Amino acid sequence: MSRRTQSRVDMTTGSISPKLASLAWPLVVGNLLQTFYNLADMFWVGRVSTEAVAAVSLMFPTSWLFVSLAMGLTAGSVALVSQHVGAGNDRAADNVVAQTTILGVLLGTVLATLGYLFRRPLLTLVGAEGQVYVEALQYIEVLFFSIPFTFLFFVFRAVLRGAGDTRTAMWLMVLSAGMNVILDPILILGWGPIDGMGTQGAAVATLIARVFAAVVGVYVLLRGNWGIQLRLEDLSPDWPVLKRLVEIGYPATIDGAARSFAAVAMAALVARFGAVPTAAYGVGVRLMSVSWTVSGAVGQATATGVGQNLGAETPERAAEVTWKATAGTLAVLFAAGGLMVAFPDVAMRVFTDDPAVVAEGINFLHIIGLFLSFFGGLMVIQGGFRGAGDTRVAMALSFLSRWVFRLPIALILAYGWTFQLGPLTLSGLAWGVDGLWWAWSISAIVSFVMGVLWFSLGRWRHGVLEDEKKPATAD
Repeated sequence: MSRRTQSRVDMTTGSISPKLASLAWPLVVGNLLQTFYNLADMFWVGRVSTEAVAAVSLMFPTSWLFVSLAMGLTAGSVALVSQHVGAGNDRAADNVVAQTTILGVLLGTVLATLGYLFRRPLLTLVGAEGQVYVEALQYIEVLFFSIPFTFLFFVFRAVLRGAGDTRTAMWLMVLSAGMNVILDPILILGWGPIDGMGTQGAAVATLIARVFAAVVGVYVLLRGNWGIQLRLEDLSPDWPVLKRLVEIGYPATIDGAARSFAAVAMAALVARFGAVPTAAYGVGVRLMSVSWTVSGAVGQATATGVGQNLGAETPERAAEVTWKATAGTLAVLFAAGGLMVAFPDVAMRVFTDDPAVVAEGINFLHIIGLFLSFFGGLMVIQGGFRGAGDTRVAMALSFLSRWVFRLPIALILAYGWTFQLGPLTLSGLAWGVDGLWWAWSISAIVSFVMGVLWFSLGRWRHGVLEDEKKPATAD
């Protein structure tokens, strides 16, 4: 067996649960490191000024938009690579790597160029003024240069994950995040002969770390010893494959953008009740983000397992992968939610000592905690659909969860509005901020049930390689 195949987790044979765990834990570590990466920036920028913090915070939605685009691009590559690997067609999988690289570099360069050219109107549009505008401009001018390298790193992570290798990307993430954490205080505050650059220093640290990650990632792919290979002879457009990548990827891009806008809308609804509920909501969401880190990683591992088994023409095993991943996630997150309900004050005081915020946060966790597992379970089901290349269903489930259920239910439960519709008078229930917390829980349950029923229909079982023949040998 070659080193290339040894680095993979083969989800088509053997016991499913241990292999899922082997795939998922490096993804959990990688997600946590990404969170730590962002917190480090904010920690050191907070030592500069309030305006600097405001500037970086103001740019977060813009940064997330680019991440959403990169996630959409790589959703197609995970589905195609995993299914080709499962079918035993390593050569076709390698070609997908090259086409994804072409698409990533092209899209990243175009976005970086457009962003840089329109950076000033963008800052005006988001409401940056005075010193916040100055700090945000210094930050975003450098950040745009990092976009193509960010896209390349996302390509690297996705194609290795599709091939069943999650550990190599994790170790590169460790090095990249470590570099960023070391560079942040040096470049933001200054050290020795290096003058502090403030918010621009945070962006420069991010740029250096992402260039490093992208260059090493490309080197790993060119070597081809870790699960998948980037071949120079494939670096010319293969239009059918490029089209397929876009077809599979664009719903994931829309999904990411819709989720970010829904988060902004929900935050706006909470803000109407004042600073205390808003602060409690912010802390509560941070606590919930731990569950998203776990369930997101399991969902990504599920996508790999489903893709490999559909490529191997074992759809029943693909379904088993999804159900076992979902059951395991529900169990872990039910226990985590139980701890939140049992010790909510301890969880809240990690982030704040304000008695009013702690009290409202306890209320939040009591309502959300018992239903935490359903948030994570839906993410795993969506991973199953993405592994099959059915990203439109995954997108639809996100829309249903947030825009059809959560936000409308929040408006009905939280506010005391009245609307006359002919002879009918419709009124909100005016539960106050509790109605917002219940909207989260109710939407999670309903969306999870819909996801389970949708997946049970089995329309995803055809995969995306149905028109291709399984080769007799690999490369």
